[in-house]
Amino acid sequence: MPDLQDSPFLRACRQEPVPHTPVWFMRQAGRSLPEYRELRGTGSILDAIHTPDLATEITLQPVRRHGVDAAVLFSDIVVPIQAVGFGVDVVPGTGPVVEEPFAGAGDLERLRPLEPEQDIPYVLETVRNLVDVLEVPLLGFAGAPFTVASYLIEGRPSRTYAKTKAMMLGEPALWHDLIDRLADLALGFVRAQVEAGASAIQLFDSWAGALTPEQYEAHVLPASRKVFDGLADLGVPRVHFGVGTGELLGLFADAGADVVGVDWRVPIDAGWERIGLDKGIQGNLDPAACLAPWPAVEHEVRGVLNRIAGRPGHIFNLGHGVLPETDPTVLTRIVELVHERTAA
Repeated sequence: MPDLQDSPFLRACRQEPVPHTPVWFMRQAGRSLPEYRELRGTGSILDAIHTPDLATEITLQPVRRHGVDAAVLFSDIVVPIQAVGFGVDVVPGTGPVVEEPFAGAGDLERLRPLEPEQDIPYVLETVRNLVDVLEVPLLGFAGAPFTVASYLIEGRPSRTYAKTKAMMLGEPALWHDLIDRLADLALGFVRAQVEAGASAIQLFDSWAGALTPEQYEAHVLPASRKVFDGLADLGVPRVHFGVGTGELLGLFADAGADVVGVDWRVPIDAGWERIGLDKGIQGNLDPAACLAPWPAVEHEVRGVLNRIAGRPGHIFNLGHGVLPETDPTVLTRIVELVHERTAA
């Protein structure tokens, strides 16, 4: 197994000089790749995650095709919830769906502590498989407490998060108990990935942008901080990402991450000022830009890089996940362009 501490991705996480700006894409392993669709066929994504050889191959596919600087574990944010028996599935075309949504204090007992070797051996086997063969760092991940709570309470993806906010504001003691348990689950999940060999982790608080800064600071930040603080002793880079979080970026940085992801709605240089220049930054090409003709894609990529202006600590990524209809050759060209444009 090669020593990856000198890799461009990990160097950028530490804000050290790099031979080129590292690139990876959220949802780089998935429906945009014909080889993925052929390999997966039909069936639940959770079935594939439960099959280590399959999950290993799916994780490797975009690394081979695109030449990205990091692999991201093929998994899902609901895996630890399912593993402890809460009752959740990922429905194609919909997303996470909960059989019996979280509704009150009696449901807390459905969220027992995660025992990784017993509950998620398939994830650990996948991680160990990958670190044996990868020549780039493996990024593990978990869902942040707020985002996972929103699925459990709403029962499915939501545009308003009305039930979630009502519980958060109207039953603060219950809310605290819920996201504290979810923080423990997320922490157990990512610690196990790192201990199995992952080189870094990302906490996805995808839907935190639905909150005001005051709501986030009072009701969510402490749980996210608990996850990041619980990883500090492992010494791996910690990345924090959310969508629509332009007003929360300073608070995201305060949660304890080393790198903060920025979506496409905020100019990346302005986002870095909000985060603080002592942190790394990740982003932030609009995923929809990848559907445009190549000259337009190239213009947008160069725009992101021009705003960075060569400052160490940038990891190039999209502002959210790869859209399923994206031509994968465009992603490969983006990697090549970023590498060429930023070569030392």
